[in-house]
Amino acid sequence: MERNYTGKPRKIVSDEAAETRLARLVLLNDDFNSFDYVMDSLVAVCDHSELQAEQCTLITHFKGRCDIRSGERQIMNELRHRLLSRGLKAMLE
Repeated sequence: MERNYTGKPRKIVSDEAAETRLARLVLLNDDFNSFDYVMDSLVAVCDHSELQAEQCTLITHFKGRCDIRSGERQIMNELRHRLLSRGLKAMLE
């Protein structure tokens, strides 16, 4: 075990790199799209079940946003672009 005489905790580089590759895909509320359209989009783009899509749509409607998926940043960014192309508002965190 390597000693750390500075008294400060040291970060492991590989953990930092892994964290930066991960992202959450967040759906944002809008006043334009119907519930059915948003649910169909979540099923088609994010592989949600009907129930999961309905729950995410309702959470987004009432809270203004909902985490709909998480994973590798590149994949989440591709899904975000697919949602944006369908007229939905989405962002990565």
